[in-house]
Amino acid sequence: MKNRSSNTLKPSHMMPVHQFKVPATSANLGPGFDSMGLALGKFLHIEAAESSRWEVVFENEFLEVLPRDEKNLVIRTAIWTAEKYGKKMPELKIMMGSEIPLTHGLGSSASAIIAGIELADRFCDLALSDFDKVLCGSELEGHPDNVGPAITGGLFVGYYGSGKLYYHTLDFSGLSAIISVPPYEIDTNEARAALPGTYRKADAVDQNAINNVMLLSIVNKDYPSMGELMMRDLFHEPYRRPLIREYDEVRQIALDQGAYATVISGAGPSLLTLCDVADAGKILNALGKAPGCVHEKVDIYSRE
Repeated sequence: MKNRSSNTLKPSHMMPVHQFKVPATSANLGPGFDSMGLALGKFLHIEAAESSRWEVVFENEFLEVLPRDEKNLVIRTAIWTAEKYGKKMPELKIMMGSEIPLTHGLGSSASAIIAGIELADRFCDLALSDFDKVLCGSELEGHPDNVGPAITGGLFVGYYGSGKLYYHTLDFSGLSAIISVPPYEIDTNEARAALPGTYRKADAVDQNAINNVMLLSIVNKDYPSMGELMMRDLFHEPYRRPLIREYDEVRQIALDQGAYATVISGAGPSLLTLCDVADAGKILNALGKAPGCVHEKVDIYSRE
C-alpha cells in the first residue's frame, strides 16, 4: 500500500494480516451501457486483520467523508457476503488507501464492493471463484460492468439478469487510456435521472447493431472502427453530455491528436480517452492545455 502510515497492522501468529488491491474501472465504453467495463491501473488498497471491533483507518484525506464503522460499504459488503454463504464475518481493523476519486465515474463504489467480497472470502475461507465474486458484486450493483473488470482485469463484457450471470474478457493490448477528471462530482442517481424512461424502437435497433459491430471490432483489433462506433452511443451519452462542461473540448482535442475515442467514464463526470500507445504522450500533452480537468495516462490493468 502506498504512503503507509504508522498505523500499519502488525502480523502475529494469532492475527494474520491480509493485503490486496482492487483496480479502478471505467464502465459503459459508449454503447456498452451497463454491460462493458475496463480495469484501470489506479487502486483501492486494503490491509486488514481481526480485531475486537470494526474500525476503518483512512490513509487519504479525501476518504474521511466515508464511515469508519459498520456503515462503510466495504464492511457492509463483507458482512453480506459472509451471511450469503452461511458464515459469520469476524470484526476487522481495516487500513484503507485509495488512488480512485470518489463519485467521479471511475468505479470507487465497485472497488469497495469487491474489497468487501474479498475480505469475506479470505477471513471466512469461502474459496470463491472469480465467477462467484462477480456474481456477488452483480447482485449488489444490479449489473456487472463495474464490478466485473475489478475482479478479472482487462476488458469485461457481461450480462446479469434473473439471477444469471454471463461474461467474457478480452485482450485490449496495444491501447493506452487517458482519464480526464473534472473537479466536480455527478451523483449516480442524478446521472440515472438524466436518462429517458423509454427509447424509440429505431434507436434500440441501431444501438444493438452499433454495439455488436463495436465488440467484433475489438475482437479483431480494428481500433479505428471501434472508436468511431464507441462514440455513437444512443442510450446514455446524449443525455449525460450536458452535465459535463468539459466534454466537447476534451473530445475534440483528443480526436484532433489521433485518439480513437473519448467517452464518458461510467456515469461521469470523468472522461475516458482510448488511443494507440504511440500517441498517448502527444494527446496527454495537448489535453494539458484544456482547463478544468486533471488529465492522466493510466495503464489498462491486467492480472496476467
